Formats: sequence, structure tokens, C-alpha cells
Amino acid sequence: MAKQLTTYERLALISKWKSPPGLSEARRLKRAEDMVQAAIDQHAAFSGVDIHVEAKGSYPNNTNVRGDSDVDIKVQLNECFYYDGRVPVLAGPDYEGPWTKDRLRSEVHEALTDSFGYVDAEHNIAFYIPEVLGSRPSIDVVPCFRYVLYEDAAPGGMYEGSVVFGGRDGKKVVNWPELQLANGGAKNTDTHQRYKFVVRVLKCVENELTAEGVIEALPSYLSECLVYNVPNPVFKTESLDDAVRASLLDIYQRLDSVTERRLMVEPNEVKMLFGADQKWDEQHALELIIYGWHYLSYGG
Repeated sequence: MAKQLTTYERLALISKWKSPPGLSEARRLKRAEDMVQAAIDQHAAFSGVDIHVEAKGSYPNNTNVRGDSDVDIKVQLNECFYYDGRVPVLAGPDYEGPWTKDRLRSEVHEALTDSFGYVDAEHNIAFYIPEVLGSRPSIDVVPCFRYVLYEDAAPGGMYEGSVVFGGRDGKKVVNWPELQLANGGAKNTDTHQRYKFVVRVLKCVENELTAEGVIEALPSYLSECLVYNVPNPVFKTESLDDAVRASLLDIYQRLDSVTERRLMVEPNEVKMLFGADQKWDEQHALELIIYGWHYLSYGG
């Protein structure tokens, strides 16, 4: 069982965790994004090609914490797109151009190697660029294509995201970074900035529990997903400490109910929180909340 904080220690840490890393850390993250952009811009194969470089995940969503100071960057080709769902009425013929999944991955790898030197290409999804102390964090670069899901219930009849194909197994992974950014921003505004505050607290707690060996390391995105499912009124308590306590209690109650658990979604509101294709399951989430509650000494 993890150690328990005293009330004084908890309040001190919550005050410390209420804001994202400072300006120097933000500059390091932005430098990483700019360097990947430059690598793509300088690569001859991408000249005149509609390709977009953008950070995704906790950094642009302003939920990053010091323990998770790496940056995820997508390199998205928009010359063609993949789609699912009903076929659009105005769809043209299938794309027959030069940009295959393998070619995009190969060209991105070459562009990064030319600019950064060593690039770890052994991961299935992302290319990993090691950290340079004092200069930039480690970088995960994901080569992807524009992705469209045609769905009658969606605004305008479609959701837009990105799709990446595993370099080893070819597995399709769909992400929705723009929806995550928009929905998270709206929720943060509606909760008077407390949504992202509670996300950062839970991420820091997860890092502490992992460091102590109480739980296994989990993707930090899980914390963001769990907190996103907390109804907005729950955050609007008198103090920040009460907002954290009420949020963790709400999450536990949802996880403890089969019906509620099946309704939990990612912040993009397209993908369900639990399922066979996720990197976590209900037990991981429950352990994080139960041990986090104990660590923060919220009592019975």
C-alpha cells in the first residue's frame, strides 16, 4: 500500500500541481515541435505535399506535468484520406497516388534521421527521438493520414481524426486529437478551469504511485479520460481540494457500476473508454483511483 500524505502535505502538493510546468518547460516542448517541422520542411520528398506537423496529447491540451515531459507530434499527410462509415455521396474514385502507408513511414523516418541523427524506429507506432538535456525533451513522432468517420449523428455528418498504421503489424489506430482539444477546452471553461487542474493532479498521483511500485505504469491519457467523465457540477466545489476529492469519488462510483462504466468515453466523445483495443482496462482504472484516494488521505 502506498504511503499516505498528511493533510498539510496534500494541500501543499495540490497547490503545486494546480498549474502546468513553467515557461522554460513550455519552450523546450515548443522547440521539439519546431525541430520536427523543420525536418519535414527540408525533406525533398515532401516538397509541395499537403502535410501537417502538430503536437498532440497533453502538451497542446495543457494537461502535461513534469513527470511526463516528453512530447507527441503527428506528421499527417492530407493528400489522401482513409474513411469508415457510410460512403459519402460525393466521394470520388479510390486514391491511386504514390502515398502508401509504407512510403509515408519510410519518408518520415528518413527526414527525421537526416535532421536528428539517431532515431529509434523499433517501436510499432511512433519514431522515438531521445531527449537532449537542457535543450528539448524526448519526442514521439507519429506518421499518419487524415481519417474521416461518416456518421449521421456527427456534426456535419462526419468526424475528422488521424489514422496511423503500425510499422510491424500494420494495425490501424485511429486518434481524434482535434476533438480532444476542442472538447477538453470547452469542459475546462465550463468548470472554471478546474477540469484540467484535476487532470494534472491525478497524473501527478499516478506518477507517484508508479514510482513507489504500487501500480504499474499507465498511459497518462487514462487520467485525462477518467476525469473527463466527471459531470461539470462536481468540479464546482468551494475549494480545489474538495474538487479533487469529489471528482475521484464520482469516478470510483462510475467504475463500480457496470452500466455507468460502459458509458464512459474518451475526451473525443467518439471512442469508448474501455474496450479490447485500449492499453488499459477497468481494473487499471480502479487501482489508480483507489490507491490515489488512499495516497491523498481522503478517508472513508
